[in-house]
Amino acid sequence: MPSTLPIRRIVVAVVLSSTVLVSTTACGGETKNDQASLTAAESSASPTSSAERQRLAKTRFVANAGLAAGAAYQWIVKPFKAGKFKKGTKGRTVALVKAGVAGAFTYNRLKAAVRNAEGDPLLSKALAPLSSGIDSLKNLPGKLRKGDATDADVGTFENVINGVKGAGKSAGAPVTDQVPTASQLNGG
Repeated sequence: MPSTLPIRRIVVAVVLSSTVLVSTTACGGETKNDQASLTAAESSASPTSSAERQRLAKTRFVANAGLAAGAAYQWIVKPFKAGKFKKGTKGRTVALVKAGVAGAFTYNRLKAAVRNAEGDPLLSKALAPLSSGIDSLKNLPGKLRKGDATDADVGTFENVINGVKGAGKSAGAPVTDQVPTASQLNGG
């Protein structure tokens, strides 16, 4: 007497495959035509005057710098000052991993803020002296994750963030801390 187990597996596999196929199609299986129409809509929605471009540059700068500042404070500066990174501290490993992710996110958002600032001459000029400070943050996420960060390293994060906030304020684009969501931190 043949077993029905392989048939059940086949039926389940077919049902699951169909479900995935249907949900993928229903949830945005974009075609080349869809992508082309989105690209056309985006290009027609782009700012036309230099004043609009500058305003959008400042808005994007404020958003990116605010997220960088919020992540750095929430997951790097505040836990460090609370002693969460010290050896033997309960929850140290989790705090270090969060700090490493937040450090990479902060660096990424600061680089994006610098690119945004290029669209506004005053903002670009105000941020120019901070470029090397922002670049110096590149290796700090790894140090944070490994638990090798020092007071000076965390101070560098804090100083660079404060410098970016000061540059934004002087250029008419004040930055306030915005704590990113978990999906933003993970690039989602």
